[in-house]
Amino acid sequence: MTTEKIDTLVVGAGQAGVAMSEHLSRNGIPHLVLERDRIAERWRSGRWDSLVANGPAWHDRFPGLEFSDLAPDGFAPKEAVADYFVAYAEKIAAPIRCGVEVTKVERLAGRPGFRVETSQGVIEARSLVAATGPFQRPVIPPVVPETPGLTQIHSYGYRNPGQLPEGAVLVVGAGSSGTQIADELMRSGRKVYLSVGPHDRPPRAYRGQDFCWWLGVLGKWDAQVTPGREHVTIAVSGAYGGQTVDFRRLAGQGMTLVGLTKSFRDGILTFAPDLAVNIANGDTNYLSVLDEADAYVARNGLDLPEEPQARAIGPDPACVTDPILELDPAKAGITTIIWATGFALDYGWLQVDAFDDKGRPRHQRGVSTEPGIYFLGLPWQSRRGSSFIWGVWHDASFVADHIATQRKYLSYRPSGTAPAEPVARTGT
Repeated sequence: MTTEKIDTLVVGAGQAGVAMSEHLSRNGIPHLVLERDRIAERWRSGRWDSLVANGPAWHDRFPGLEFSDLAPDGFAPKEAVADYFVAYAEKIAAPIRCGVEVTKVERLAGRPGFRVETSQGVIEARSLVAATGPFQRPVIPPVVPETPGLTQIHSYGYRNPGQLPEGAVLVVGAGSSGTQIADELMRSGRKVYLSVGPHDRPPRAYRGQDFCWWLGVLGKWDAQVTPGREHVTIAVSGAYGGQTVDFRRLAGQGMTLVGLTKSFRDGILTFAPDLAVNIANGDTNYLSVLDEADAYVARNGLDLPEEPQARAIGPDPACVTDPILELDPAKAGITTIIWATGFALDYGWLQVDAFDDKGRPRHQRGVSTEPGIYFLGLPWQSRRGSSFIWGVWHDASFVADHIATQRKYLSYRPSGTAPAEPVARTGT
């Protein structure tokens, strides 16, 4: 069987892979994008039914295309986001091959490049970009064993309230996903318990401008990661037109808040006594954003309306002042636990020397320690905005420029020497 050869292979055709293709084309680099499912499949089948983007349409997009049939300040439903990337791939004529899974990547022996085993044969590539994103393997902490009468799923597997057995629900994790799912379940008439750990709680909007705008003008999208805060939970939502997440309001509407979920023993769930502290620290984060925004307005003389009511924080509900530290799920009527506890990276298919002893990529702005291997779509890849739609587009530009520069070095030969044998290429 003939081995297909390509200069650069991109694995994954989500937002990272599509962005990567655009910048590779801009640099004139022959490439191919492989996707095991459909373009942006995770947006379609890896999210709950009612999910919308957490940023407004004017912001959460690539520079070359706006969302159709959506107001700039609206929040795109998940299917619209997936359709957007399909349209963008068509616009840039991205060479994407769907339905092909990459199963193994190894460095070629004695010559540049990599041998890539796929579900449709072998490909050799000079460079490879792993654009599979950060949401690879759902993580459920080993806290609650399989228990009769208690269904446990990850937020990745949640679709809508109707899929769950009748009864109350405990949602573990109060970031964007956990909070939105808990809110939806409560609105559907369920009794909901929400386990709230440490988190940041920014305003959805302030003084007439969305949170994404404030992050931009305050320079926070370009912030570098602070050690120990790489995985800080952020409670922000675009659901229901975009509202600031307010745990006190949710409690006032009937949701029961509990602290960090700790253990399960003899049929009893235990929670850390940290709920009040977590809520207070979230308030501190919220107010700090307002303070910085006010200072920016004053310093620059902007005509943005004051919003004193935004600083009004109501009294703590009873579930905060008198927290539940132990709970019998059976007596509370809890039949489902939804673990909104994030994801782990899984690069088992990428068998090259590019990872630390915990399986995390070793890289600088996506440029791996293994020459020829690149990563794209990682949280904090270059800055705070890296895992967001617009941020990954800019990271892709940097990676593509690096690949282009390496190609120039490798193609150079001093005068009087024969040029290197070119690699047969497919794609555009």
